[in-house]
Amino acid sequence: MIEIVFATNNQHKIDEIQLVIPQDIKLKNLISIGCNQELPETHHTLEENAVEKATFVTTYYNIDCFAEDTGLEVEALNGEPGVISARYAGTHRSNEDNISLLLKNMAGIENRKARFRTVIALLMNGNQYLFEGILEGTIALQTHGDEGFGYDPVFRLADGRTLAELSKKEKGEISHRGIATRKLVAFLSKNQ
Repeated sequence: MIEIVFATNNQHKIDEIQLVIPQDIKLKNLISIGCNQELPETHHTLEENAVEKATFVTTYYNIDCFAEDTGLEVEALNGEPGVISARYAGTHRSNEDNISLLLKNMAGIENRKARFRTVIALLMNGNQYLFEGILEGTIALQTHGDEGFGYDPVFRLADGRTLAELSKKEKGEISHRGIATRKLVAFLSKNQ
């Protein structure tokens, strides 16, 4: 049995990763190790933020862990909102406001190509490892679906559905976070 801390208290992310993690890996969150604070995200790349969060937990709690950072990268907006996806419309972190600003900024733009990108940083036995997951899609003209979180209602897949129109299980099978997590799981299974 492998026991590892996922450096987040975001229940949506925990639920998504839990669907991909096999039974022989016990996932702990920040609350379970006594960490109730907001982890720092002060950098300009997903990689740096993921590493920063994992390093914070390893340094202050002396435990192996992994952290992730995810961004929505829209081609016509030069990769925005990217690393500031959660705070795109302000530090209050409102999904609705973020989507509204994104759709406003995309008004009249024909090129709607976008991708979700997740980077997981694992700090284990004093070493650092990075795992990436990418999901390609486009930005819908309006929201569709009630599942998921964040930009899921406007992220359209090749089959025409948005991520918010998929079940949690369906999303886990194809999502950026699922892809990166499966890479992490394969690494942990091989190196336990």
